[in-house]
Amino acid sequence: MNWFCWQPKYKYNEYSLEAEDHLRWLTSRQQRIVLDTVDRQLLNETNVETRSRKPMRPNPVAPWELRIGDLRVYYEVKDEPDQAVTILAIGVKERDRIRIGRETIKL
Repeated sequence: MNWFCWQPKYKYNEYSLEAEDHLRWLTSRQQRIVLDTVDRQLLNETNVETRSRKPMRPNPVAPWELRIGDLRVYYEVKDEPDQAVTILAIGVKERDRIRIGRETIKL
């Protein structure tokens, strides 16, 4: 008997050391929301624009942004050789600025 077996396109999500440090600056509730949403949203078709996933204009942070309320996850997609998503930064949107760790930047 053949069962439909869903397999994600990308094998895994990896967090940069900077992104792990950025997570520490969030509350435990925010951390849980980010980790759960990243696992759910960034396993399949991560480079397809949706309401919460947007390609960004050229900037020093990352090529893609995942929006989770006022939280932002910045990531890049590597297609070769292992098909992975790398989380580069995690921040909190505050009006027209983003607080990433100790820094506040304007994108």
